[in-house]
Amino acid sequence: MTTPSIVGKHRSKISALQQPSAETIEYAQSLHMQVLGPGELAESEWAVVGLPAPDLQVIRQYRLDRVREQLRAFDYAGILLYDPLNTRYATDSTNMQLWITHNAARYAFVATEGPVIIFEFHGCEFLSDHNPLITEVRPATSHYYFGAGEHYEGKAAVWAAEIADLVEKYGGGNKRLALDHATATGIHALEAHGLEIKNGEEIMERARLIKHEEEIKAMRRAIVACDHSIDIMRQHFQPGVTEQRLWSYLHAENIARGGEWIETRLLAAGPRANPWFQECSSRKMQAGELMGFDTDLIGTYGICVDISRTWLCGDGDPTPEQKEIYTMAYEQVRKNTEILRPGVTFKELSHTAVVYPKDQFRYYSCLYHGVGLCDEYPDVPYPWNWNALSYDGVLEPGMVLCAESYVGRWEGGPGVKLEDQVLITPDGYELLSHYPYEAELLL
Repeated sequence: MTTPSIVGKHRSKISALQQPSAETIEYAQSLHMQVLGPGELAESEWAVVGLPAPDLQVIRQYRLDRVREQLRAFDYAGILLYDPLNTRYATDSTNMQLWITHNAARYAFVATEGPVIIFEFHGCEFLSDHNPLITEVRPATSHYYFGAGEHYEGKAAVWAAEIADLVEKYGGGNKRLALDHATATGIHALEAHGLEIKNGEEIMERARLIKHEEEIKAMRRAIVACDHSIDIMRQHFQPGVTEQRLWSYLHAENIARGGEWIETRLLAAGPRANPWFQECSSRKMQAGELMGFDTDLIGTYGICVDISRTWLCGDGDPTPEQKEIYTMAYEQVRKNTEILRPGVTFKELSHTAVVYPKDQFRYYSCLYHGVGLCDEYPDVPYPWNWNALSYDGVLEPGMVLCAESYVGRWEGGPGVKLEDQVLITPDGYELLSHYPYEAELLL
């Protein structure tokens, strides 16, 4: 095939609404991110450790089947998805993921018994043509204010009529439609057609809970790519580097290995590491300080890698207080990982996990949380936060959890953030994250 000179074409003034030529569409399809894969750098690193490639077709079909299994269990006609992570889970179709999180310009309809339809941002209809799961691609009708202005109600009416028509056509008389995110205007417009709107977040969180073995293959690769990215960050970790500059190396290396973005900027050193949750700043790190970070990254294949480590800045020796706090955090993660196994309830985890006196030590927001395409259900609180509105559940094989720890005294001093990613197996657990801890910081 002759490669068209797209660069030259894009230099001229072309309307964003202009339909791309057939030649441009064919070329763009051949270069789609999902088709090209993560790239030579990541592939070479995975080859060294013998990590096989995941079967993306199996993953795609499994995920769609999981969504429909939940839709049938709840007796819904289908689901309308706006969250780009949910759209990816159901279809493996992506487009400007972060931009779409705050601009409702792209959505997907999954019929319980019927088609999968992507409603695509203008000029991007070709992006899903490689994907066998998608039955049809239509242009999106957006009613968010940026795109619709004062005509948002009129556009919402047009949008709702199209969605209601799909429910009528494929719902078999069922008017119950799940929806993950929506505006009040949009919900009212759908209800005007007699639709009963249900919580789509519940459907998607439950669907995403159990990972297929091929998803775990993808996660193993994403974790190794993250480890190599952390290694590059470590090479630049020295007194005088700012927190922001150090964090930028992890971000850059994640992208170079086919990763996508980082959800937070949680890297802090010295006095900024206690209390936790201060995001990275322009402050220069000093020798002898502890620096902690939480990767929170969406990596290769769109898989979240969520681990935390804490390092000592410079070549000096840690203080006794630094070693004490670090060892407490290390023991909390290690022992709380060891109690993970199928059949244990969320409440049992909350009340049997290792915790430290809450009047003496600061603690993290949760003991455990699920992880997949991002931080996911469940969220297991500390025992003193368990109340009448806390939800219970049972660990099952195929779930992936992060075991969390933050330890720092209320009156100040060093703070330590540690976290590991763990797979629930039929007979226990498997530690998926293997980035080393700091032997010099352990008592």
